[in-house]
Amino acid sequence: MVKPLQYISQGLFYALFMGVIGYFSTLPPYTHLQPDETLIKLSFRHAGEIAGACRERTPEEMAKLPVYQRKGGTKVCPRGRSDVIVELELDGKQLYHEILRPTGLAHSSNSNIYRRIPVKAGVHTLKGRLSDRSDGVFNYTHEETITLAAGRIMVIDFKAATGGFIFRNKNVTLGQ
Repeated sequence: MVKPLQYISQGLFYALFMGVIGYFSTLPPYTHLQPDETLIKLSFRHAGEIAGACRERTPEEMAKLPVYQRKGGTKVCPRGRSDVIVELELDGKQLYHEILRPTGLAHSSNSNIYRRIPVKAGVHTLKGRLSDRSDGVFNYTHEETITLAAGRIMVIDFKAATGGFIFRNKNVTLGQ
């Protein structure tokens, strides 16, 4: 007699569990953006310049090194890299500012960024600035007048080899 009661209670528990899952899969509704907004995605990796200057080892320093380390030459360069400073301006107002530390134990690798920034749709002047130097001077700047459609995505990438910032208006609607 215990088995049928166990099966019934187990079935009721599963039905209740499926009801809770079903409710939370549709309600409350989630809105990615407001109807009059668009999304800017800022995503890239970039290594700042080497922080510090190389120097020559003295003959005394070379004499103290093991023989296998002397073959590397007399030049010693620091491993660490400069911070990368990123700024975005939308219509002359600062939209985003970040100082990115280099990754790695010796701070000798890339600085990485991935940010999602919702903004109002429309025609805007977008300006991106980046400094990868130790003095903080912005050595990459790109300004462009863009049309941001509601519910769309704009991707901002950075490639130093091609001159800096790349603004791409993706023809993707959020929620697809």
